[in-house]
Amino acid sequence: MTHIGILGTGRMGIRLAKMLALVGNEVVLASRTTERARHIAAELNVPSLRGGTYAEALEAPVVIPSIFVRDGLLNDLNDWRKSLKGKVLIDITNPFNDDYTDFILPWDTSSAEQIQNLLPETNVVGAFKNVWWEVFDRPDFAGRRSDVFVVSDTQAAKAVFFKIVEGTPFRYVDAGRLANARTIERMTLLSGEIGQRMGFFPRMNYSLLGESWTVGKGNAGIDALVAR
Repeated sequence: MTHIGILGTGRMGIRLAKMLALVGNEVVLASRTTERARHIAAELNVPSLRGGTYAEALEAPVVIPSIFVRDGLLNDLNDWRKSLKGKVLIDITNPFNDDYTDFILPWDTSSAEQIQNLLPETNVVGAFKNVWWEVFDRPDFAGRRSDVFVVSDTQAAKAVFFKIVEGTPFRYVDAGRLANARTIERMTLLSGEIGQRMGFFPRMNYSLLGESWTVGKGNAGIDALVAR
């Protein structure tokens, strides 16, 4: 069992708290208004989930802020710098503007990188950035699990992440270095635009398709790629 603190009781924070608690993690769901967090936790009625204060959530070794960059996430994290030292921080944010039509950060960075630069003694993992909130309610699409792309510059932090999500209904894809969050965040911006135009926003997600290949001999005696 891993202790996890979730900061924020919006659509993503609540769904993550429930999902992670259901697979056996001990989760503190925190809100600026503590009574709101306790009320939500009581309604969710998962034994290993409770509502609490930000200070209680920050005591956990794994912390997930569910706060928009535009609403002052970086300022909050700077205030919590000492509490986050040496911990794993899972960044789920995308730097949307107020109407979700663009980002407030330039192309050459990402919210994950901004957080890691601000907190060099914290191990940042970017995850769930490509997942819109409604997908948590039904992650399965016609019998196929949808993907969560996971990035970090610290393999040990990725290992912690993969441990806490064991048993949850997504497929988790190691998407490499933290800087790849730039691409993933932009993919989310693109999926939102396309999804709204096609009428299925916000129930949509990415699923990477592919086949495994091996090298074998063809009839002519030359190397050929053979699907397993």
